[in-house]
Order: sequence, then structure tokens, then C-alpha cells
Amino acid sequence: MNRTPEEWKKILTKEQYYVLRDHGTERAFTSPLDKTYAPGQYTCAGCGTPLFVSEAKFDSGTGWPSFFKPIDGAIGTKSDRSFFMVRTEVHCANCGGHLGHVFEDGPAPTGLRYCMNGVAMKFIPKADGPAPADKK
Repeated sequence: MNRTPEEWKKILTKEQYYVLRDHGTERAFTSPLDKTYAPGQYTCAGCGTPLFVSEAKFDSGTGWPSFFKPIDGAIGTKSDRSFFMVRTEVHCANCGGHLGHVFEDGPAPTGLRYCMNGVAMKFIPKADGPAPADKK
């Protein structure tokens, strides 16, 4: 998904742009998504791509929403050598937006902790019951 910086600025808040497009980080313990545990799905705030399901979420105590597994094919990773350390950056596979980092200190079954910026995602609650049938 190719957009110019000006196009991204029209659809994202300043904080979303800072994280998703400038590879920023929100302050720990500021995202309401950190303590959201209702059934549902977490999508990219930039393009709406489904990234994580609530069943893969856990409380890491870090102050950022954390997951042990993404939806298959939803994310990409690359080496991040900023701040005098080497980390693995996580980005949306569709729009390339920066989501956070992945670390090898998570719970079973993967042992991974996808530490995501809440502002980079939207939570879509699971609908209760079956969808109503279309009336013709």
C-alpha cells in the first residue's frame, strides 16, 4: 500500500503517524489496548489489516499490548539497530506501518513477545452471535 506522507497525515492522528510512519514509540502504560482482553481482533490502524486475535494476547507487564503470535502473513520483521542495540522490528505486511518489536521472552507456545504500540492498532470486538441474514 503506497501513500505519500501527506496522504498518511490526512488519515492518521499525529500520534498514529509518529508511530506507524516515523517508527516512534508511545509511552508505556498509555494505551487503553494494553488492558483490553475482550474477545476480538486487533487490526492495523493505518490500513485495517487484521494483525492479532485476542486469544494470543497476554499481560506482559511492560505497559504495551503484547501477543505471543500474529495472524499468519499479517506482519513482517526486520533488524532494528537504533538506540545502540539490535532488536527485531515488527511492521504491517500490507502497509509497512511500524507496530513495535518482537522479543524472545514470551510465554508458551511460541516463547515470543510481540510488544506492540496500541496507537498503531484498532480493536474490533467480536460480534455476539451470528450475523443477521440479509432481507430481500
